[in-house]
Amino acid sequence: MSEPGSIDHPMTPRERFLAVMEYQPLDRLPNHEVGVWGQTMDRWQQEGMDIYSLHWDWFTGEESLGMDPREYIPVNFSMLPGFEEEVLEQTDRYVIKRQWNGIVTKALLEGTAHGTRASMDEYMDFPVKNRDDFHALKKRFVAAHQGRYPPQWETLMLPGWKNRQHPLILGRNCSTLGFYWRAREWMGTEGVSFAWYDQPDLMHEMMEFIADFTIEVSRPIIEKVAPDYIFLNEDMAMKTGPLLSPRTYRTFIYPHMRRLVDFYKSHGVGYFVVDTDGNSEPLIPQLMEAGVDAIWPMERAADSQNPLFLRKKYGRQLRLWGGVDKRELSKDKQAIDDHLRTLLPLIEVGGFIPTIDHTVPPDISLENFTYYMKRKMDLLCGRF
Repeated sequence: MSEPGSIDHPMTPRERFLAVMEYQPLDRLPNHEVGVWGQTMDRWQQEGMDIYSLHWDWFTGEESLGMDPREYIPVNFSMLPGFEEEVLEQTDRYVIKRQWNGIVTKALLEGTAHGTRASMDEYMDFPVKNRDDFHALKKRFVAAHQGRYPPQWETLMLPGWKNRQHPLILGRNCSTLGFYWRAREWMGTEGVSFAWYDQPDLMHEMMEFIADFTIEVSRPIIEKVAPDYIFLNEDMAMKTGPLLSPRTYRTFIYPHMRRLVDFYKSHGVGYFVVDTDGNSEPLIPQLMEAGVDAIWPMERAADSQNPLFLRKKYGRQLRLWGGVDKRELSKDKQAIDDHLRTLLPLIEVGGFIPTIDHTVPPDISLENFTYYMKRKMDLLCGRF
């Protein structure tokens, strides 16, 4: 049992993280959050916040909000070089553009704030439609490209990584991309959905390449230092279920996912965490079988993504991150208290780090968010 508050001296952020992951006593649970929409920043500024008093990198941790620090090894897993960005059409209402990753998007200009849009772009074209396209794209994914690593990282950064007092993670958020994510980014949701059946040889080749590439890019770092966890971004589900069947996952992805997890853990990495929005529950058994330790963010609007349900079904082997329903935070203070109270059984047992189940949308007031953070800290400390 984690028993928040049972340790009467302050723990380091790394000690605290390891304790909650291993269901051990601790001073309090880690305080993690994700971030906010640009439109939320605008609202909070109108409600009196000095938005320049925060740095807004909440994965690393916002000091003034009491978040625990985390450090991300800056490895570039993207294509190098990327495509030349090109505006193909622009009006006073929208812009059609080829992005650096080769995807052509149509984006509304209205509603953009601090780099985020109020509506999703329309995805019009993707760089891969067949094996020839994929082989051409692979030339942009040379693992040995030295631009993937910070200059002088062994001299300037490695000593600090080895002597850290906080969790260390390989790659920034949305940098260490998973199998479905990359295939969808290369082919689009519709394209990859057909390709499992129409081009199975290509998909087997893709999945093998993704594992090989990720391993080889990671190897120079992993052989020098073992991060506390790997955070693999997948986003392979929608509200009612996964975007691929368990059978498809087993056939194409599972063998390479298992190989990837085995590589990291054989080099001393503590935990393997998968990020996927929506309802990924039908795929969780295979993720656990492959060695995945935790999932995030347990988006509460999606079916079955209740952390209490997942803990009851999968037990302590599956750690749970996220699970705070952002919709409840837009209501009143009583609703916030009532919602956080439902999480007490998970807090008391451990293996759970509560965060809002994605970035904070603009329907949450500054007053409500401030209240949530105060009451969440009470929850983390065992005094709720």
